[in-house]
Amino acid sequence: MAPEQLSVAQARRITLAAQGFLDPKPGGATDMRHLRRVLRRLHLIQMDSVNVLQRAHFMPLYSRLGPYPAELLERAAYRKPRELFEFWGHEASLITTDLQPLFRWRMAKAADLAWGSMTRIGREQPELVAWVLDEVRDRGPITAAEIEHDAPRRKDHWGWNWSVVKQALEWLFYSGQVTAAERTTSFARRYDLPERVLPAAVLDAPTPAYPDAIRALVELSARALGVAAEPELRDYFRLPVEGFKRAVAELVDDQVLTPVTVPGWKQPTYLHHQAKLPRWVRAATLISPFDPLIWMRQRTERLFDLNYRIEIYVPAPQRLYGYYVLPFLLGDQFVARVDLKADRKAGVLRIPAAWREPAADPAETAVALAAELHRLAGWLGLSAIEKPERGDFAGPLAAALAGVP
Repeated sequence: MAPEQLSVAQARRITLAAQGFLDPKPGGATDMRHLRRVLRRLHLIQMDSVNVLQRAHFMPLYSRLGPYPAELLERAAYRKPRELFEFWGHEASLITTDLQPLFRWRMAKAADLAWGSMTRIGREQPELVAWVLDEVRDRGPITAAEIEHDAPRRKDHWGWNWSVVKQALEWLFYSGQVTAAERTTSFARRYDLPERVLPAAVLDAPTPAYPDAIRALVELSARALGVAAEPELRDYFRLPVEGFKRAVAELVDDQVLTPVTVPGWKQPTYLHHQAKLPRWVRAATLISPFDPLIWMRQRTERLFDLNYRIEIYVPAPQRLYGYYVLPFLLGDQFVARVDLKADRKAGVLRIPAAWREPAADPAETAVALAAELHRLAGWLGLSAIEKPERGDFAGPLAAALAGVP
């Protein structure tokens, strides 16, 4: 029987287990089997263009597997047989291809769900959209810039330029008429037709009815989180309100979800029937700002007592911790946070700032974090680590870094 009440510590360990932090690290070379194991837990990985340390989609695998060949993820996403596809899951995401049918409702509702510039192009310039789709059909895979070079100039219209061509492509992407075949070295999408990119078995799979798709996605969210309040179940795949409550109720009726209470959690909360409650967690890894473990910042604070915000868009003088700050998970707690930058030209991992969480043991944290930073630098191909520049943990971390071989 699932417990009627969970402590915060139990909820935390359940979450870490569901997210894959108890799975054994690869004993030898990391291969596609290990990558699939992580993807079966997470279902999707968020993408982001910021590359100050490493592209966001590479980091969740590193946090769970340790150093792994980045080309494994590139192969899964952009080489046949594709195991991932790009779409709007939790923001821009790489999603396992078997879930593509569950997102067709989002494609079909593009006119209602996509944002202004895309829907306006689709509504007001259908001839442009049709021309761009023909270009992709005839020349794909192709980037927006390559299409823009050949775009006809219309003096009797708004004018067709790169921005509207890109918006047309994004409309076609959101509505499922094109997809991402690959990415350029500058992270630009190369667009192509889905039938030339996705596996035939995926494209031939039947389209679920909307209520069935929402229910399936809620169940996957609950499985990936282990225990979660309702807003978190919706947020994982950015689900709409429509049909959500019904999906949760049906999953409870079928005993897939069990209502539970957690002290301090005010929203209705549910435990997935496959969730495991481990006695301990022995993680020691840095977590990306875009990792699903900490997507919901309020959840992160309730689970880990960590008040975490990404400060990329905060003016430098107003930042509390730094530009690209990663929290450090040790055991089942976040014990420090470090602002990091990969200086690839110099071959150096730079640490603009290092901070310790109040309850963390200073000596243990410094040694463990130093070891993790050496591991990260090695994975990124950086040969040196600069000592931290500022922060209340700069001194102890610098000393520990100097003592790590």
